[in-house]
Amino acid sequence: MTNLIATNRNIAILGLGATGLSVARFLSSIGKSFVFADSRTAPPRLAEVREAYPDVPVVLGPFEADLLLGFDSVVVSPGIALQEPALVAAQQQKITLLGDVELFLAHAKAPVILITGSNGKSTVTKLVGEMAEASGLKVGVGGNLGTPMLDLLDHDKQLYVIELSSFQLELLTDTQGAISTILNISPDHMDRYAGLQQYHAAKHRIFRGASQVIYNRQDPLTNPLLSVAVKINNFGLNHPDLAGYGLLDEGGETWLAHGLKPLMPSAELAIKGRHNIANALAALALGQAAGLDMAAMLETLKTFKGLPHRCEYVATVDGVTYIDDSKGTNIGATVAALNGFGENHRANLILIAGGQGKGQNFNELKVPLSKFVKLLALFGEDAQSIAETLREPLSDSTQIETLSSLQSAVDTARAAAQPGDIVLLSPACASFDMFSGFEERGRCFQQAVMAVAA
Repeated sequence: MTNLIATNRNIAILGLGATGLSVARFLSSIGKSFVFADSRTAPPRLAEVREAYPDVPVVLGPFEADLLLGFDSVVVSPGIALQEPALVAAQQQKITLLGDVELFLAHAKAPVILITGSNGKSTVTKLVGEMAEASGLKVGVGGNLGTPMLDLLDHDKQLYVIELSSFQLELLTDTQGAISTILNISPDHMDRYAGLQQYHAAKHRIFRGASQVIYNRQDPLTNPLLSVAVKINNFGLNHPDLAGYGLLDEGGETWLAHGLKPLMPSAELAIKGRHNIANALAALALGQAAGLDMAAMLETLKTFKGLPHRCEYVATVDGVTYIDDSKGTNIGATVAALNGFGENHRANLILIAGGQGKGQNFNELKVPLSKFVKLLALFGEDAQSIAETLREPLSDSTQIETLSSLQSAVDTARAAAQPGDIVLLSPACASFDMFSGFEERGRCFQQAVMAVAA
């Protein structure tokens, strides 16, 4: 490690992933020199780094505690925990630690919308971006979703819509006047955080320095503690207050509403599920805060069909609907999907779940499983332990089977399904035990379903 410690370059980039490379491109564009370090001995994008930056030192392997001493600042990729001894030592020496979001906010020349939450943030980010385009704006959409935010910086942009994970928020101290929201909070990444309180604190950094804040009035954990000088609005799946967004019953239909004003019937939304109605309301609140055209936003809601693997409709086979929610990688996302597609008076769902449990408490699934699920088909690394957690307290009408593969789970679901049922892949788990990511898991599910349909 001595070649890195002794260098006269005063900025270190930790992590050779998509974020690290975007930071390198940005620093190069403003004439700053830097070095790379990655705790992996052979990171996947190493060849790309060496080709693009042949003269930049790259240090690989586990970080030593004194790795960063002597640097002025360190840009930390979100996958690296701040508890790393090298980062702890750097903080003790008053070395500046920051992420790509701090660099982005300091250089963005247009208004910024920042979106986080345990679930739905990618859908809302993409939806608000499309609303902005429909309103005639040149918009940059990315962050945790898609394009790294520093690659979006452009003097022609009129608005940025940025998704942020809790990891990206851990170092953020000032959002520089952004419009900020937390859509919801439920336990996630408990393998990285000491508990829900620490995760909650990371999420709430998105409100620091915000000019306007949108929160979920049905989720107290999203409620900001801010001065009265900050504009605050809210959304929820209940009757709105005079300024908020919510639902009204008019003429036997449920309508999306702003205050007492009905906007459009919820049945006209292109995205389905009750949780996606909440996402639509959040997007409207954010769009209004950014000055977007209401008519353009409502038209967008009628055509926006959602993102791949996020409650995505796959097919209807023999009267059974198949839904791909492979992006449901935590319990909160799966609970939202179950509540979104479940019917109150019958168990109409067959849930396919499992994978790497990430230290979550699966007891939170018991209520929606008992209400809506006739069969829980579990597969993957933690399938057996999840089954043991859930088996005893569930109602007799909810059956649990542990299976060897996703294909076996689809076959089992198909055999159990009746016309009118929904087979829902919403794993509540990470995918890396069997797949390269949730995208591959979703593709494999869709392939298995289409094989049934053929």
